[in-house]
Amino acid sequence: MAVMRLSTISVWLLVVSVTSASVEEENPEFWRSSAQNTLRSALDRKLNTNVARNIVLFLGDGMGVTTITAARILKGQLQNRTGEETVMNMDTFPFVGLAKVYSVDFQIPDSAATATAYLCGVKTNLNTVGLSAAARNGVCRSQKGNEVTSILKWAKDAGKSVGIVTTTRVQHATPAATYAHSASRTWYSDDDLPASAITEGCTDIASQLLRNTDIDVIIGGGRKYMTPKGFPDPEYPTDLSAQGQRKDQRNLIDEWTAMKEGKVARYVWNKTDFDAVDPEKTDYLMALFEPGDLRFDAERDHRMDPSIAETTEKAVQILKKNPKGFFLLVEGGRIDQGHHSSRASMALHEAVALDNAVARALELTNEEETLTIVTADHSHAFTFNGYPFRGNSILGKSPIFGLDFLPFTTLMYGNGPGHKIENNKRPDIRKVDTTNKDYVQQSAAPMESETHGGEDVALLARGPMAHLFQGVYEQSYIAHAMAYAACVGANQQHCAATAAPDVTRLITTDPGSSAPDTPLCTMTTVMLSALLTVLFQ
Repeated sequence: MAVMRLSTISVWLLVVSVTSASVEEENPEFWRSSAQNTLRSALDRKLNTNVARNIVLFLGDGMGVTTITAARILKGQLQNRTGEETVMNMDTFPFVGLAKVYSVDFQIPDSAATATAYLCGVKTNLNTVGLSAAARNGVCRSQKGNEVTSILKWAKDAGKSVGIVTTTRVQHATPAATYAHSASRTWYSDDDLPASAITEGCTDIASQLLRNTDIDVIIGGGRKYMTPKGFPDPEYPTDLSAQGQRKDQRNLIDEWTAMKEGKVARYVWNKTDFDAVDPEKTDYLMALFEPGDLRFDAERDHRMDPSIAETTEKAVQILKKNPKGFFLLVEGGRIDQGHHSSRASMALHEAVALDNAVARALELTNEEETLTIVTADHSHAFTFNGYPFRGNSILGKSPIFGLDFLPFTTLMYGNGPGHKIENNKRPDIRKVDTTNKDYVQQSAAPMESETHGGEDVALLARGPMAHLFQGVYEQSYIAHAMAYAACVGANQQHCAATAAPDVTRLITTDPGSSAPDTPLCTMTTVMLSALLTVLFQ
């Protein structure tokens, strides 16, 4: 009977697949032509060995490969296509690698340990930020002497402008690793510090945001960690949970403003004021749109909070004025939180929003001088399964049933809050709208919060030295490769030789030319480039 049932399903799936395929895809020449176009593109690709004046690092928190694939399909389906053939902006990046994400003490990491790896170039222990693995989770006294700095600081020390954009609180694990050193990622304000940490002299992450590195652009959430305890929130004045958290009664927002005396520094907390910020006339920007994390993009109040594409645009416009370039971290942080809730719709819409931000950044920068990277810190226990036919809603149900004769969704979780057993059976979801943004996907094991996954994550790169990110490598390699590309940090032996072609442009310029950058002789330029490269090695 089981064989007959499977055979029937196979025939049915064959019929569906034939009817859902486009006519052009039935022609083998369609696929041959597509492959040849991709091949020509690969053969024509030239390595960009310029120094990266700018770096834009897009970090999809929890955006594993399954999430990227599902988000690609969702993005296409939101545009009334079948979805599978969609090309996301990040898909156009020519160089792809895989990063190994384990932490020093766990097979499967958290966002603090991973952020320390790809931003500071050092793997560490779970829950710790900006510290080596010699530090211990939650042990304040283990911090001293074990601090590690990030590529954001290396870039700032090199004279570049720097910024962070996130959809979480700016004190959260990912952005915190750019500027903070903390034995616990959860020490957001001084109210979160245990008595032992206070006694031993540790400081909270929010206060380190002001003290450690002079960051030009800070955009995200986290107002309540910056203001005195009981201080009413400007947007939710009657909400006690939104009130300030600081026991030391400091107002870090006011302190930040005072620290920028002599500069044009703007603090904003709503979209109207944010839109009024003129990038050309702004030196520093702090924009905190929520007391804690920002809202999911699908639930965002468009009148109050800008999209991640809009915040990315503003950040780039402010930072790019620096002739020495900039470093910008852009985090789609709520991808991760959607997954933890097993709300796949929320996670995928967040990933689509991040991809839109990628497009905006590419429009505002020059690929010849800007290294752009898209990657994740870790994945999730997230699966894409069940033989759905072409064009099936990525948030829908598989056309085949389980052995219990009940349907299941295409997207599911290995564990999480979606585990339910009713009368010794899984719930019957035939009449449930699984595409609803609040639907919680089923999971195999019950957990209050779904967990991370431990497989390698993808890294996609384009721009100067993007080829350095091919292959399989430790996640801690990423910071060092970015630093090499931008000639910041410790490894700069190659930088003089890399800069040599700029010298030849000056040597071979025709003084009488109306276009001062016109070379006199291409052959001479090539010869001088080769000579200078040898001299500078």
